[in-house]
Amino acid sequence: MKTKFAFAAAALAAATFLSGAASAKTFVYCSEGSPEGFDPGMYTAGTTFDASAHPVYSRLMEFKPGTTEAEAGLAESYEVNAEGTEYTFKLRPGVKFHTTEFFTPSRDLNADDVIFSLERQIKADHPWAQYVAGTSWEYAAGMGFPELIKSIEKVDDLTVKFTLNRPEAPFLANLAMPFASILSKEYADKLEAEGKKEQLNQMPVGTGPFIFVGYQQDAVIRYKKNADYWGGAPKIDDLVFAITTDAAVRYQKLKAGECHLMPFPNAADVESMKADPSLTVMEQEGLNVAYLAYNTTQAPFDKPEVRKALNKAINKAAIVDAVFQGMATPAKNPIPPTMWSYNEATVDDAYDLDAAKKELEAAGVKDLSMKIWAMPVSRPYMLNARRAAEIMQDDFAKVGVKVEIVSYEWAEYLDRSKAKDRDGAVMLGWTGDNGDPDNFLDTLLGCEAVGGNNRAQWCNEEFNALVKKAKVTSDQAERTKLYEEAQTVFKREAPWATIDHSLSVVPMRKEVSGFVQSPLGDFTFENVDIAE
Repeated sequence: MKTKFAFAAAALAAATFLSGAASAKTFVYCSEGSPEGFDPGMYTAGTTFDASAHPVYSRLMEFKPGTTEAEAGLAESYEVNAEGTEYTFKLRPGVKFHTTEFFTPSRDLNADDVIFSLERQIKADHPWAQYVAGTSWEYAAGMGFPELIKSIEKVDDLTVKFTLNRPEAPFLANLAMPFASILSKEYADKLEAEGKKEQLNQMPVGTGPFIFVGYQQDAVIRYKKNADYWGGAPKIDDLVFAITTDAAVRYQKLKAGECHLMPFPNAADVESMKADPSLTVMEQEGLNVAYLAYNTTQAPFDKPEVRKALNKAINKAAIVDAVFQGMATPAKNPIPPTMWSYNEATVDDAYDLDAAKKELEAAGVKDLSMKIWAMPVSRPYMLNARRAAEIMQDDFAKVGVKVEIVSYEWAEYLDRSKAKDRDGAVMLGWTGDNGDPDNFLDTLLGCEAVGGNNRAQWCNEEFNALVKKAKVTSDQAERTKLYEEAQTVFKREAPWATIDHSLSVVPMRKEVSGFVQSPLGDFTFENVDIAE
């Protein structure tokens, strides 16, 4: 990936940064990591979505700021048939695609763009299905879109009709998610004619609030405001992502005024941030979970009794104290307690070293060696994965299990951890993308997600049948019962060690206004302003 973005150098030289015109407003976001690319359909990481889906693109539906409520976006309106299997969207007229140094659109957004953006993710024979080597369209697959969507039809230039093979309760919310971003078919056609298809993932063109200017790998991404944005032009002129992987360094930059806002502070720094008169600190319950996913296809982790015994050896309270300093709670379920259908009745695998040791012996496990994968970046659900892994390493040693901690660069970590034959238990987590339990239970643990988001490689038919039935049920009370049952099965089978649910903390400079904290963990800047 180091050479993939070499094109950006010339563009960056011309971009406005803090030394730009006196009248220009430049907002600097100290982001926590580098994006994997700029085509959000191909990825699942929030870091990538923050750099691609949110500034550059728009979707048929959008989440109302600060909520999980989906509302019309590029779709001006929509109609759903009585059976819940046909969705007809009327597109906003006059929506402009970005004009950049590398592309000038000749037309406005139309139905062709919607069909192109989604069909490439659900049709294996689509000309753009494999335009980047190894493309898996993991999110669309994990959401079951290839099986769900029977057809997408162009009724006219501003009308698109989706026909589904079955009802899908969260379908509208799913269309507001980053993977459903709408790209320019005209731009894709141009690249295909020039033999430059991979450029779609490197030099993006969308209809979003900011226009991509350039990317210097692992250092900086620059955007300028889209004055023609259909949602109203941003108040800032230039947006800069200053990629800063170390949370302590992000904090120093924030204090020095070198950036205006940062994600994922060290828990130890939060109190001093709150005491700093130059900063504002936002907090809210995170819609998230952190977990350790065993590879349930490999012995001895293919046995639920072994997984549950290991879970009893993990001191989750110690992890919460050390990593979050109280700004998190130990997790027992795979969905957070702020989400509807959370099963209060499930019983956690209590921390009990003696029980863990006895249960491992009863399962015939002796002299076990295993790997724990620790994320190289801070995430809202796990601020310091290395420290958490070290605590687990010590805990497991007390029950005779030897642990090697491994890690990789973030994009490689995400890619390698999907492998069905992966060696080791992977630490990861999730922040809900649409406020629906389906986005956790089916997306992360359903059979269709094995080899993708289902890092446990766990396919349990009882669990899968429950979450699939909930998908096609419109009554929320009935869906709640099904999801509660699914959580009971999950707890019995223990494909994960559930670790924590964290608070979301966002520090920013006092001069920043208009930033809305998202329950979905997104960082979006179309409404921000900076006091002069």
